[in-house]
Amino acid sequence: MFERFTRGARAAVKGAVAQAERAGADSVTEEHLLLALLEQEGGRTSFAVTALGLHDRRASLDAAFAEARRRGGLTRADTDALADIGIDIGAIVSRVEGAHGEGALAAGRTGRRWWSGHRPFTPGAKTVLENSLRVALGRGDRFIGEEHLLLALTAKPGVVADVLAEHGATYATVQRALYGADADGGQGHAKAG
Repeated sequence: MFERFTRGARAAVKGAVAQAERAGADSVTEEHLLLALLEQEGGRTSFAVTALGLHDRRASLDAAFAEARRRGGLTRADTDALADIGIDIGAIVSRVEGAHGEGALAAGRTGRRWWSGHRPFTPGAKTVLENSLRVALGRGDRFIGEEHLLLALTAKPGVVADVLAEHGATYATVQRALYGADADGGQGHAKAG
């Protein structure tokens, strides 16, 4: 699959590893992939990210990801569903942090990278990479570009897709920003997921 990655897509994957290193994370997540895409310049994805206003709201994106980590990685949909049955995640987080310190529910460190020398990709990040192939094939493309990675991030349910949607970047809006009014090429391609 990686032989189909464009130079930009490969740079995004390497950028995601660098993002994980800067954050001191033991593994590369979907969030790291998105942050790497946000830092890329000069491509179709950079144009789409700018057109959607994501560059201007980077601090808001970072805050939303920090809040999701604080909730132990639960999406807003998960939090709302639990609230519907009477479980207040905010209260639980506050009690746990009161007893164990701020960020206690954030993903823990396993230390694996110290033994292996590299940061593995989480199952969610691997799924995004796999779905980027599906997105590319669905569009009839023979390559996997950073635009396919961005679309795959919006298509995979989870925190990253939720945060992007909260900032106006859904699969449909990203597709329009990338490909214009004829976003599906007139062929009605379905999204990956």
